[in-house]
Amino acid sequence: SKFVSDKWMIKNGFLNDVQENKPWWWNIKVQKLNLSAPLILLPEVSCQKAIEILQEKGYDQAPVVAESGLILGMVTLSNTLTSVLAGNAEFSDPVTKVTYDQFSKIGLEDSLGKLSCILENDPFAIVVHEQMQFNGNGSSFMKQMVFGVVTATDLLIFVSRNDKK
Repeated sequence: SKFVSDKWMIKNGFLNDVQENKPWWWNIKVQKLNLSAPLILLPEVSCQKAIEILQEKGYDQAPVVAESGLILGMVTLSNTLTSVLAGNAEFSDPVTKVTYDQFSKIGLEDSLGKLSCILENDPFAIVVHEQMQFNGNGSSFMKQMVFGVVTATDLLIFVSRNDKK
């Protein structure tokens, strides 16, 4: 079962992943990937416009984030096209109709080992950073900011470019 799987325990934050016999990159922080700033879509963007934006900018996927900062999910070019062509969504529908709401988040301070565990089951992870914000009356709250989207390809490129062999 999952509770005896070290990878599941690491992915869900129940176990530190500083373990022996891991690759040289295992304990390096996610921030070392030098990810580019993500393309963010607001929930009211139409499927048609999302397709156009993703194709024009050369992205396969983008996080969908409400103006409040709440991360609603991830939209992919292939899922959007497939949904529209299959008749499950219209070009005029908001992109939230084709948004994946099951996604993993990882922090900049988390390890590439933890990221590797996530990417074994998920095609991507949304890299987030907690930021303290203050409102007009001086009270503070923590807000998650989307810092990037990382895939197994990003991890593989980092490892191959920096291989210690």
